Amino acid sequence: MNNVFVNKLGRVAIEDQPLEIVERKGLGHPDTICDSVMNQISIDLSKEYLKKFDTVLHHNVDKSLLAAGVAIPDFKGGKVIEPMRFVFGDRATFKVGDEEIPVNDIAAESASNWLKENLRFVEPEKHVVYQSEIKPGSMALADIFERRGEYLGANDTSAAVGYAPFTTTERLILDLEGYLNSVEFKKRFPESGEDIKLMGLRNHDHLNVTVAMAMVDRFIEGEADYFKKQDEIHSAITDFVDAKYGFEEVSIDLNPLDVKGRGIDGLYMTVVGTSAEAGDSGQVGRGNNVVGVIPLNRPMSSEAAAGKNPVSHVGKIYNALCYRIADRVMADVSGVKEIYVWLLSQIGKPINEPSVVSAQIIPENGVEIKSVSKLIDEVIADEFDHLHEFCNDLAMGKITLC
Repeated sequence: MNNVFVNKLGRVAIEDQPLEIVERKGLGHPDTICDSVMNQISIDLSKEYLKKFDTVLHHNVDKSLLAAGVAIPDFKGGKVIEPMRFVFGDRATFKVGDEEIPVNDIAAESASNWLKENLRFVEPEKHVVYQSEIKPGSMALADIFERRGEYLGANDTSAAVGYAPFTTTERLILDLEGYLNSVEFKKRFPESGEDIKLMGLRNHDHLNVTVAMAMVDRFIEGEADYFKKQDEIHSAITDFVDAKYGFEEVSIDLNPLDVKGRGIDGLYMTVVGTSAEAGDSGQVGRGNNVVGVIPLNRPMSSEAAAGKNPVSHVGKIYNALCYRIADRVMADVSGVKEIYVWLLSQIGKPINEPSVVSAQIIPENGVEIKSVSKLIDEVIADEFDHLHEFCNDLAMGKITLC
């Protein structure tokens, strides 16, 4: 490729900076639910298109709103009074010739299945109302799919960025949420809901993690029992962090809005384990990057990858590919301490022909850019040589996003 630029980045690596902030919105957070469900709808639509037409057809279902319902938590179990409303958008192919594709049915079934599989106490038929606003696509964007070449043209002019490696703080935040939403943890602490938000603040070698965890009311006998179980969860979090990461000092703040003596009004209690039941709505694109964190010290793409089609929409393809390339460089090229990979598309131009590829690196001490540039070029060229396989993995859901 003749439009690849490898440059030295004139900054200190994030791991060596004195201050770092990393956030993650967990599995049951309303924004993560939106991202995950809309991406699953894209996967299921892609599979249906492939089954019927042997190709992925035009769709971009990257808009949604999960509007909070109404619930009244109570000790030993409250009630959901009004269901959540899940609104789906944006565009898809409903018909090819005389063959119709049940897009809205697929969307509702995808959402329902995801909720059943991931949120223990949400009953999709009872707790959620689905409203599909998915409509047929514009003629100009749909026509991209008729221009069959080796690769489709990009359906947007868009930039994406990815980086590697993760810092210790980023790994901790991602691993901790995975642990708190693991089967093992939920068996031990069933009162822990899936709606977990983490905010990590590293100040030199001191780490503070603020944990917001929706507690499930049916497992709580009263205020004293709530704080007893919260203390047990706090200890489990502290043990997990202390056992694996080696910070000089770690402090954990769990549900710091809680206030003793105010009864249920002073506690973070839910009926079904997510604030979407009553307290907070969600939208696509307000959550984690495609590798699962919100790194406040890093550049991030403004594109929401979730729900975009995996064969022409660079907002999805390039967003994920940047991280793949960055990880490959760190694995295959010695002498690189940190890398940022930027990709830019131009609408209509084949997706395997980006307008520019930029690799910005922070080299290890004593390493010259020219000594690693050729190897980085080779990694980038190899990834674009295998772009078909990458897009297929996105279509089949083999690459996890968010």
